Amino acid sequence: MDLSNLKPAEGSVRKSKRLGRGEGSGRGGTSTKGHKGAKSRSGYKRRFGFEGGQMPLQRRVPKFGFNNINRKEYKCINIGSLQELSEKKGVATFDLQTLIEAGLATGKTPVKILANGNLSAKLEVHAHAFSRSAIEAIESSGGKAVKI
Repeated sequence: MDLSNLKPAEGSVRKSKRLGRGEGSGRGGTSTKGHKGAKSRSGYKRRFGFEGGQMPLQRRVPKFGFNNINRKEYKCINIGSLQELSEKKGVATFDLQTLIEAGLATGKTPVKILANGNLSAKLEVHAHAFSRSAIEAIESSGGKAVKI
């Protein structure tokens, strides 16, 4: 051991200068925060969207419309796609699990059957909701529309 490889003990040396410990420390006075203003005060937290006193964008932009908190979002499936699926896989009963496996629905959103397309096969369809014309189309082809 000689003077070229001496090191201080672990944890005995601070990595940065301490702030606000007198003028002699080199970081006293304003403690690197500048002069005056909200940012120099203790406990300062900038509000989300604050733009330095300028009117924030969220308040400047006009607001229109209405968002209904009770709105129900459905995954819509047309009877035409049910007809195609029954022809390809030979399925006559469509319940929620069959629709999920086919990739037409997810387990998270409720399913609604719509009447777009032609239906010739006799199908039994289980879903959360049906349009009136979809029920008529399914029952006219000899099938059954079952509401879950």
